Amino acid sequence: MLSSLDRKLLRDLRALWGQAIAISLVIASGVATFVNSQNALRSLESTRAAFYERSRFGEVFAGAKRAPDSLKSRLEEIPGVAHVETRIVEGVNLDIPGLGEPALGQLISVPDTHPPLLNQLYLRRGRWLKPGADDEVLASEKFAAANKLAVGDSIAAVINGRLKQLRVVGVVLSPEYVFQVKPGDIVPDPKHFGVMWMNEEALSMAFDMEGAFNDVSVELLHGANIDEVIFRLDELLDPYGGRGAFGRKDQISHMILEGDIRGLKTTGLIAPTIFLCVAAFLFNVVLTRMLALQREQIAALKAFGYTNFDIAWHYVKFVLVITLVGAALGTVGGNLLAGFFTRMLAEVYQYPEILIRVRWSVVALAITVAATAAFVGASVAIGRAIRVPPAEAMRPEPPANFHPTLFERLGIGAWLPNVARMVLRQLQRQRIKTCVSILAVGLSVGIIVVGQFMQDAIDYVTDLQYYRMQLYDIQVNTVEPLSTDITYALASVPGVLHVEPMRSVPARVRYGPHYRRVAVQSLPTDVTLVQLMDRHRATWRPPPAGLVMSKILADQLDAKVGDLVSVEVLEGKRPTLELPVLALLDDIAGLNVYTSLDSLNQLMREGPRASGAYLRIDHNQQAEVYKQLKDIPALAGVSVREYSLQSFNDTITKNLGAMKVINLSFAVIIALGVVYNGARIALSERSRELATLRVIGFTRHEISAILLGELGVITVLALPLGMGIGWSFAYLLSSYLANEEAFRFPFIIEYSTYGLAVSVVLTASVLSALLVRRKLDHLDLIAVLKSRE
Repeated sequence: MLSSLDRKLLRDLRALWGQAIAISLVIASGVATFVNSQNALRSLESTRAAFYERSRFGEVFAGAKRAPDSLKSRLEEIPGVAHVETRIVEGVNLDIPGLGEPALGQLISVPDTHPPLLNQLYLRRGRWLKPGADDEVLASEKFAAANKLAVGDSIAAVINGRLKQLRVVGVVLSPEYVFQVKPGDIVPDPKHFGVMWMNEEALSMAFDMEGAFNDVSVELLHGANIDEVIFRLDELLDPYGGRGAFGRKDQISHMILEGDIRGLKTTGLIAPTIFLCVAAFLFNVVLTRMLALQREQIAALKAFGYTNFDIAWHYVKFVLVITLVGAALGTVGGNLLAGFFTRMLAEVYQYPEILIRVRWSVVALAITVAATAAFVGASVAIGRAIRVPPAEAMRPEPPANFHPTLFERLGIGAWLPNVARMVLRQLQRQRIKTCVSILAVGLSVGIIVVGQFMQDAIDYVTDLQYYRMQLYDIQVNTVEPLSTDITYALASVPGVLHVEPMRSVPARVRYGPHYRRVAVQSLPTDVTLVQLMDRHRATWRPPPAGLVMSKILADQLDAKVGDLVSVEVLEGKRPTLELPVLALLDDIAGLNVYTSLDSLNQLMREGPRASGAYLRIDHNQQAEVYKQLKDIPALAGVSVREYSLQSFNDTITKNLGAMKVINLSFAVIIALGVVYNGARIALSERSRELATLRVIGFTRHEISAILLGELGVITVLALPLGMGIGWSFAYLLSSYLANEEAFRFPFIIEYSTYGLAVSVVLTASVLSALLVRRKLDHLDLIAVLKSRE
């Protein structure tokens, strides 16, 4: 049976149902964003950890030009090494049925007699390779799906200069290629880059690697010193053309996954914090007004013997009911969103399964945080109300003191209409409430700005990367560094208009105790098809002597302009060069080091050589160009800028589009919640005043202008504040993401973003005002004037 206070609680909720729903929705939004981000984050972390553990993903990797199999036993003797697996990894050009342009493949050997012990493959469908089969491959799932390859289909590959038909007998997943991206790209392009696994004997014969390997994966013992293992690996592999060992943290797929998880950890806390702060504010203003109207009821309850604790608990239950309804809605919505986002990420990543489940610890934490925020917001109002002595509470609250506004003291008030003066006096009288209302509406503007900032940054990166920096149509890479005369052979291909050589060499760049394994890229000093450009679109030329280095790399090395850094080249004659840092490039992706082509070749004590070239082609003849490039055996890879751009847009745009819709929805909820509650409370506070004005001759439009004018002033003042809040949050987010190695978001906010944020919040405010305006039209003048306050 309900107690008297519980029945009163139900009546209060029924009377304030509109405001209760608005607050519940704000709480639901905060809980949903928290549950979504944390569940999606933990799903990705647990999925990755389970896949890595089950497939025994390597912890250290290394490459070499050609090392004998006998070296494996010496590698296993390195202290801290648990297991070593050697293999052959080679890049090939692919001719895929139905695909006019060339594609790049990566062939990886697996033992003929048993599955690999490290980096184990997960067979999605089909079967394993038959021992001794020299034309069978296992294909990565995304590559097979993008090219509609079924088990049994064949593709042609240029293997060591010879065209060979390969038959897909199975589709697999690998922990090394959860994020399958080809060298030089920043998003996956599974249609034009595929990874395939082939019997070791067949692959070794095809590339003349019998009794040898060129790639190593290492599993470590618990507590092993990874830096010591890397040092010893390099020491043993150096005589065989070692390309530098590196830990899992530098493995490209893992590095990108780790960056995405760090981004989720940061962005997943911003929105919930905003929502719960707004909910606390709404509880404060709603309860403050409700308790002011119920002063006499509180006094009567005390007279009947209810203690301060009983009355406080009654109003706390009012808060808890609204909070729990919002938390329930947010929990359901958050888990649905987490499932949606996790499945969306699964379309980019390659996992056997995504471990999606409701994590009740996350739900409990979200509800606890929401309840705490609500209680903090309500506690001040409740504490102030129950401290009022019963005798004083029986009297209506004394009217507030009115003072001339700043405009009136400045002499401007005489020029203002009466309605405007009344609006300004009301706002000045409730300074704290006005300021907090402005802040709350401003936060809704800020949420939209932050959400749209990501789209602005992506648009800017797309323009910078694919239209200003990459001015070529096709990039080709050779199997081995060749004479720059290859440019003449490429220029003779019908449809090729212009060719410029380039060379990229693996190197270990060292300054003091710090070093990183990177690719040093060299370009002609008069290069036109590639621009070295920073995030501010400032251009640089390849220096004739010395280095231009990514700023983030210089920060990691603790180097600055003018310092001499050591460049240990990991191919050819493997010279160690001492070169000055001439400029720092604040770029958007990767750890880049540039120098001139002539300078690099001279320093390596070699003639004019190139490992690739950039091509501009006649698009009317592109089909013929693609066909000719497929037939050049010296080419190890062909990358078409147009398709890289298409893959970038397909991957990024879809994900950002869904996030934009959700951010806009949440921002509208905040704006509606704040403005609607403010309007309802203002109407409750001033209904007697407005009714009196109606009786003495003010029109409905005039009293509407008084009430809604306050909301209009608050909204207008909130817009620039909100834009500043959004700018600040976006700047902090950009600063955090600027430290990512794979991809860095520039800080870019377009004017259209501010326009969208203002439009959305103004629309929400107008809708809220219209809802309250209807109540003004139906104001019962007699009943209001008879009420006692």
